[in-house]
Amino acid sequence: MRAWGGEQVEAAVAGAVALLRTAADRDWDGVPAGRLEWSCRRTAEHIASDLIAYAGQLAGRAQSAYVPFDITLDEGTDNAGALDVIEATGTLLAAAVRTTPRQVRAFHPYPFRSANREGFAAMGVAEVLLHTHDIAQGLGLPYEPPAELCEDLLTRLFPHVQPGAEAWPTLLWATGRGELPGRAPVTGWKWSNPLAIPAERLTLEGVTPAAARDLSAGGDGGFPWVDGGPYQGTREAAGMVAKAYEAGLHRPEWGMFVLVRREDGRAVGGMGFHGPPDEEGRAEIGYDLAVAARGNGHATEALRALTAWARARDEVRVLFATVEPDNLPSQRVLGRAGFTRVGTDGELLAYELRD
Repeated sequence: MRAWGGEQVEAAVAGAVALLRTAADRDWDGVPAGRLEWSCRRTAEHIASDLIAYAGQLAGRAQSAYVPFDITLDEGTDNAGALDVIEATGTLLAAAVRTTPRQVRAFHPYPFRSANREGFAAMGVAEVLLHTHDIAQGLGLPYEPPAELCEDLLTRLFPHVQPGAEAWPTLLWATGRGELPGRAPVTGWKWSNPLAIPAERLTLEGVTPAAARDLSAGGDGGFPWVDGGPYQGTREAAGMVAKAYEAGLHRPEWGMFVLVRREDGRAVGGMGFHGPPDEEGRAEIGYDLAVAARGNGHATEALRALTAWARARDEVRVLFATVEPDNLPSQRVLGRAGFTRVGTDGELLAYELRD
């Protein structure tokens, strides 16, 4: 899977600044930015503030709150100077993304209290694209960013949003800035960075639709894998996530996770749900490990962490799993995680963990 981050931040900033410089000699203070209550000038300052804040989160490895600083433009700074600041803060965010290890996560409130370098890059790009749209709308300038950049944002920050025929109008609709035929207007929204569940030696990292597409197509999903990984079951599960996303049925926290060793950042397997809990509160779990990572207790550790997370959710009453009759190691994993055999499901053995 191609790297995503610093290059995209720089491209988004370059496109935005190039457009806005054509109107830098106009009054931005007295003009509202699109549907926002802010002026075009205030919105430009907000872009720079967000870019430097995201860079600070990554550089400072903040874990419980935003790093307590802000950016203030010097008195008398004109519109061209404000755009210079956007370029500078965009460069700083791109640098922070490039120099931050992929397994590092820093605080962001929505929705699971943290994001990795790709998440902060995506949020920075989104702030640039969306608020450039707002400013351009206020100033009467035409603006449409590259479709690939918009699609990438949707697959990383809006995994719960069904893709539309065109990515840019879908992104505008998803953020309350436009309409889409057949869809109700959006009045409130938030980023959706992937969930990460910590275990003793592992982190269960949520898989975005972008990563799921890549895994199901034979790629690495953006993860460095141990030898022989990912195993076929992980690729098949990723295909299920990609299909659910395309159908608008994907709920990120009830999707797929890649199991990443903390000691070296390498992925050893996949684990996750076959979808959200049904009306009876029943959710099915599946998993597999790369052959080279088996026999080390990773599956048991990850399953205990995932089931603990799931059982803390009000909508879950029963966790369910199936396993082949001759797969004794997997049966032992389920037993060690507290599952009890309850019968069969076709040719497979059925296990449950009840509240």
